[in-house]
Amino acid sequence: MNIEQIVILIGAIAVVLAGQAIRASYRHEFIVSDGFTGLLFHEGRLVTTLAAGRHVRWGKTYRLALIDTRKTLLQVAGQEVLSADNVGVKLSVVLTTQIVDAAKSVQAADNHVAHIYSATQTAVRSVVAGVTMEALLTQRVAIGTQLRELIAAQAEAVGVQIHVVEVRDVMLPGDLRKAFSEVLKAKQEGQAALERARSESAALRNLANAARLIESHPTLVTLRFLQTLEASDAGRTFVMNDISALIPALNARSAKPSTSEPGEA
Repeated sequence: MNIEQIVILIGAIAVVLAGQAIRASYRHEFIVSDGFTGLLFHEGRLVTTLAAGRHVRWGKTYRLALIDTRKTLLQVAGQEVLSADNVGVKLSVVLTTQIVDAAKSVQAADNHVAHIYSATQTAVRSVVAGVTMEALLTQRVAIGTQLRELIAAQAEAVGVQIHVVEVRDVMLPGDLRKAFSEVLKAKQEGQAALERARSESAALRNLANAARLIESHPTLVTLRFLQTLEASDAGRTFVMNDISALIPALNARSAKPSTSEPGEA
């Protein structure tokens, strides 16, 4: 190998090494996982958003920020508020949120979670102040819907969608818990008494119907008497050839006035 060939070989190696150095410096490969959106910044400026997959860019000073766009739960801890009837209560709320505009979520607010948290606290105070304590305990779904309507616009301003707002816990002072328990117990006892009264009324109606039936058909009294006699003398045997001959006698006996002998007490 002469000097010229050696020079050519060295030049080729230098070109390859230079190409690799340029490739390493200027070629950037980014991987975005499912459930995330990539925000690509170039020299500190947002240039595009990247969907899930593999992306290649050429140049310098690129930076990728991954934003989680899956649904997440945001729990707003209980804060003490006053209801419409001036009852102090602690209310905790759980929100199901999802980032729908990744760029807005980082550009519109420095912390979109804190922004939504504060908006939720304000909405809770506003809604609870307009309802009574009883409505707060029995209408949680409706109250959650009202909260969502109040929070949705402010969440949208930072690129977040509110799917569901759920009133999780309603915490009362000890004396109020006892009072509400007693009220609930009284309601249940009243319901039980009402059911007993309805049963008694039904029984009285049945007796009245039976009395009218007996009045229209007097022979039913005789048949009922025979049934009672059979039940009381289950161990005995009665032989009756013709029950129709016995019915007039029993009717006459029941119609005959009771008399006592002069010597009987």
